[in-house]
Amino acid sequence: MPTEFETIRECELRERCQHFEQQLRHVEQQLRHAQKLTAIGELASTTTHEFNNVLMAIINYAKMGLRHEDSATRTKSFEKILAAGNRASKITNSVLGMARNRSETAEPTDLAELIEQCLILLEKELQKYRIHIERRFEDVPKVMAIGNQIQQVALNLIINARQAMPDGGDLTIRLVQRPESDLVDMVIRDSGKGIPADKLPRIFDPYFTTKKGPDATGKGGTGLGLALCQTIIESHRGRIRVESSVGKGTCFTIRLPVSSPRNTVSSAAKGAVA
Repeated sequence: MPTEFETIRECELRERCQHFEQQLRHVEQQLRHAQKLTAIGELASTTTHEFNNVLMAIINYAKMGLRHEDSATRTKSFEKILAAGNRASKITNSVLGMARNRSETAEPTDLAELIEQCLILLEKELQKYRIHIERRFEDVPKVMAIGNQIQQVALNLIINARQAMPDGGDLTIRLVQRPESDLVDMVIRDSGKGIPADKLPRIFDPYFTTKKGPDATGKGGTGLGLALCQTIIESHRGRIRVESSVGKGTCFTIRLPVSSPRNTVSSAAKGAVA
């Protein structure tokens, strides 16, 4: 039988452990919030850069049309201005789509639409680095998800894939429903440099990163990205796994439940990026 002193000591240790766990959860929430702000900042930077490119194209071709009176040059200028305007419209619609996805509750989510919004915002960056995109979208059902969180995961993985291919390469994004199941797979595969076998088991660890710092676009790595991705996906009752070979590329597979009454997101999802 424990003595009265041992019992008191045990209670004190238990209270300290509980206090430490509360502090740890608070710190984790702050880190997730910081990562969310970083993602929003990168998105704002990307959008601003894309709009600036569009505006410069409109201004330059408008000047060219004013300088030349021949019909051919003016027609070309108008065509370029129209193309830039259409590009601006796509960017605007993508940003508005992301804004609509700011809900903090799970709802039926179209993964194909969500991915297309990401690709529109990253289109010029992917073109700059000579990344060829291949879409393999099957007719899959909507998934039950918090849209902005899954979009954050998709953006992070696409940016990671681009950074793994500094000299160009292939980016394949696939949507497929698993046979005879209520699960949809979102697969993001690159043909980049791959992840060494000794580092692969650690890529979902907080603070661990294989990146050496910001690249030419200002994007770097804090080591929080993939850890947060895993937290988000698991809170959706999903799974994320990775396969990689050095010199051949990396493949991330995200598995999410389809939208149905029996498949709902856990309450932990709301706190994943709170």
